[in-house]
Amino acid sequence: MFTPIKNTKVYEQVIDQIKEMIKNGTLKKGDKLPSERDLVEQLGVSRASIREALRVLEIIGLLDCRQGEGNFIKHNFDNGLFEPLSVMFMLNESKPEEIFELRKVIEIETAALAAKRITEEELKELYKLIEEMKSSESEDDRTKIDKKFHYTIAYASRNFLILNILNTVSTLMDSFIKNAREEILKKHYDKDIINSQHKSICDALSLHNPSEAALAMRKHMDLINENLNFILK
Repeated sequence: MFTPIKNTKVYEQVIDQIKEMIKNGTLKKGDKLPSERDLVEQLGVSRASIREALRVLEIIGLLDCRQGEGNFIKHNFDNGLFEPLSVMFMLNESKPEEIFELRKVIEIETAALAAKRITEEELKELYKLIEEMKSSESEDDRTKIDKKFHYTIAYASRNFLILNILNTVSTLMDSFIKNAREEILKKHYDKDIINSQHKSICDALSLHNPSEAALAMRKHMDLINENLNFILK
């Protein structure tokens, strides 16, 4: 099942073998890994190296390590990127603007993909979320609904990687987006501008027009970016 390891950086090679087994289908979602003792015997390495590899795989969101039960390949990866990306964000002293730039790049193309693939049920959900944002009296609730709106579009793209990355980026940006929304509502005479832009995105999606959906999303991202930059100065 496993190949004995004899070179340096042992724990990295343990990780590589587990990743390769996932890639070739030997290990699948929900599968339980052999015990630490069995891994030590099969790989011919120390228990410390095995534990280090398992710890890293847990941190990056690949493994679910359950006390007293063992180590399992995760079933759900929706938040699998958040921890490593957030740590990388802090270690590199990245600026919030950089996270938003990534979000902008992703969301524009995501809207184009969603325009091709979105279902009628998902469109109904988006229009419903717009109405909920309009009727809500709590900015905290409106921010949560706003995030769900963008997440629903990402889901409609039918691209798991986009969905996971966008969810992670949005989580890192949560506090800034809330402040940006508040700043937009303070500065603009049209207090419904955010909902108006959301409706323009939905209308383009309902026409299944990728270029129009991307343009509508770009305008929306530009509005947020403009006010985000004001907050961060």
